[in-house]
Amino acid sequence: MPKLSTLPPYAAITLGSNSFNMLVATTVAGKPQIIAKYKRKVRLAEGIGDDGHLSDEVMQRGLDCLSLFAAMLKKHQVLHDDVAVIATATLRLITNADTFQQKAFPILGHPIDIISGLREAELIYQGMVATTVGEGKRLVIDIGGASTEFIVGKGRKVLFKTSLSMGGVVFNQRFFHTTPFQILDFSQAKDAVKETLLPHMSALTNLGWDTVVGASGVIQSVVSVLQHRQVSEVITLSVLQAFRDEILAQADMRLSDIRGLTPEQAPTFASGVAILLALFELLSIKQLHLAGGALREGVLQDLADAQAHR
Repeated sequence: MPKLSTLPPYAAITLGSNSFNMLVATTVAGKPQIIAKYKRKVRLAEGIGDDGHLSDEVMQRGLDCLSLFAAMLKKHQVLHDDVAVIATATLRLITNADTFQQKAFPILGHPIDIISGLREAELIYQGMVATTVGEGKRLVIDIGGASTEFIVGKGRKVLFKTSLSMGGVVFNQRFFHTTPFQILDFSQAKDAVKETLLPHMSALTNLGWDTVVGASGVIQSVVSVLQHRQVSEVITLSVLQAFRDEILAQADMRLSDIRGLTPEQAPTFASGVAILLALFELLSIKQLHLAGGALREGVLQDLADAQAHR
């Protein structure tokens, strides 16, 4: 058994466009060992209006989740200096991010660090490297609620990184808001992915990669359905095409006849599969494996390093 750490615990809180997450960990043998996980599907990006304003209702949904996290910080006795609160695409985009931050501070007692897309990409890669065994050049794809990050790296070195404005929640609102879904919805989603990705296509393909790793709720949903069905967890083009056909056969938004899909995963499943399908076809991806960790594990590693230096 690993030796128990005598160092105090630390917590990484990530406020994504789809999910809010909190990991609590302590350092064992120089590496973070997770002792508690908390996750809520807040779907913050659903609340962005045409004016770029986050609605009061969805903002409150986010603040309620932060109240839960604050209670868990007390429960695990996490010290003030050992907490990082990171926000991504939605808080980068909205016009009333200051209001959210002002309301969140008394709840958490910590400022929210709204990071850039490129910093997010770096942390995603750092979290992937810390948790996922692999060699050679790796393409990492993280499909979030409102942004998607692409990183090519070898070992710990990042060779390429970008963050693009496309994601499961926003594509859901654009292309998959009425049922029954149509093949045209998937075609339009692919066109949007192509338009967004086009400025970076040559840089990506010129670099090349040996393996592709996916990190996101969308990819986790696909893998969890495959796990439920007790089939290979490797995502391929044929797997995604089969899921598309299943989605098209559904009568309502709940996708309740897709075996192994939970009600929590259903709202962004169609849009997520559409984005993945487009990326597989546009980048000629053969296989994609789920990463062991991503953004929150990258933040956790930063906290572990900071605590070690102190």
